[in-house]
Amino acid sequence: MGEGALVLFSGGQDSSTCLAWALARYGRVETVGFDYGQRHRAELDCREGVREGIVAIGGWRGALGPDHRVDIAGGMSAIGETALTGAMEITMTSSGLPNTFVPGRNLLFFTYAAAIAYRRGLRRLIGGMCETDYSGYPDCRDDTLKAMQLALNLGMERRFVVETPLMWIDKAGTWQLAHELGGERLVSLIVEGTLSCYRGDRTHRHEWGYGCGTCPACELRARGWERWRAGRADG
Repeated sequence: MGEGALVLFSGGQDSSTCLAWALARYGRVETVGFDYGQRHRAELDCREGVREGIVAIGGWRGALGPDHRVDIAGGMSAIGETALTGAMEITMTSSGLPNTFVPGRNLLFFTYAAAIAYRRGLRRLIGGMCETDYSGYPDCRDDTLKAMQLALNLGMERRFVVETPLMWIDKAGTWQLAHELGGERLVSLIVEGTLSCYRGDRTHRHEWGYGCGTCPACELRARGWERWRAGRADG
């Protein structure tokens, strides 16, 4: 198994930054996206344009391999409805988590990704999870993903490495990382081409990109943008 990488690539800000990060490090990078019945399925429509834009900016066309798209919508909807997979208002639950939390989602994503990587001879599995500036999802935590790596390696008898380059940086840091990787061109591509809004809103254009502006994902993205731009102005 080589040092190639498979990026969990949704078409949003975080996974797009991770794709650029992977392309800057590895000579062979493939992507995988999941249709799990998400209300913001419009993010999937962004993926190909963002992929092409990133390789053009960084000169990484020779490193970017195939894209894989996996449909698990039926399975996810069968085991429980959330605000990301059903028509309900986004609220906080008694557990302290927003009802946008889809239980087991990232665990399933990494299981499918590892199965693809096993077949494709890729060692590194890269995701945009973080636990510094997020909605509190337990399957985004570093401990969870370390345990997931161990389970995958035991269950498939491979030496996968789960990498989360955004784990310990906030959204302002994610904007900064994108700028370091591809300058204003990559920042502009993320603003114009990606979608992270939980409502899948591409009708409202903000300084930081498209979205409803009020869901947790939009609020995180907007606050990160404001902190990043303020830091650049102060510097």
